[in-house]
Amino acid sequence: MTRYLLILIAGLLLGAVGTAYFLGMPRARSLPGVPLKLPDPNALTTGTVTVTIDEKFFDSLLGTIFQKLGPPQLKLSQLQPQTPWQPAAFEAQCDNVVVLNPEAGNVKTRVQFAGGKINAPLAFTGSYRILTQCIQFKGTARATVDLSYDQSKQTVFGRLNIEEVILEGTSSLVSGLVTAFVRKTIDERLNPFEVLRVSQLALSLPIQATGGTLKAQVKDVRAEVQEGALKMYLIYDFNAERNTG
Repeated sequence: MTRYLLILIAGLLLGAVGTAYFLGMPRARSLPGVPLKLPDPNALTTGTVTVTIDEKFFDSLLGTIFQKLGPPQLKLSQLQPQTPWQPAAFEAQCDNVVVLNPEAGNVKTRVQFAGGKINAPLAFTGSYRILTQCIQFKGTARATVDLSYDQSKQTVFGRLNIEEVILEGTSSLVSGLVTAFVRKTIDERLNPFEVLRVSQLALSLPIQATGGTLKAQVKDVRAEVQEGALKMYLIYDFNAERNTG
């Protein structure tokens, strides 16, 4: 009994140290490029293409993923090295993953556009192993998404920021540790992620009547979060070349 009590205390102390360490670190990697700015009415010209995406699009997208592909899973980052003497049965029941679920209680996993922000409520379950203890957890999270544009890569990037994690039936210590795991895992395995490759929207149109080629490349991207929708403004730079030979 004393041996198992010491192992449990050691595990909790390790968890507390890990929580303090990781929560003290920056919570997310910096985004490539520059943050997307609001559109400038004086700069928007006929060379601007507007793309509008509403919440129903993401509801349909996420619904298809859950129904056809199954709940997305992320392997949790480790706060401590693997122990080679872990029993096989223990390994099977404690797989160190966080699983995204369609909903939990009154929280539904979705993307919302409101208050000038991109919000992402999340429902999840999972488990993690610390020494001989397997912690099963279930809860919800409140997250937001930041967007940036890297002109050199011609890509719009996103970053998911976990702002709050609410767990069911867990102590404050376990809650802090799971929050650290989730934030660290998302930062390492997901952030930053590609949202749109505008390089695929570049134009190269031969104009036979003039013996030349019209080219257009996205030089800037702006965004505006409206109630229920996201508007993205793709600002093109036009150029023309005469054919030679």
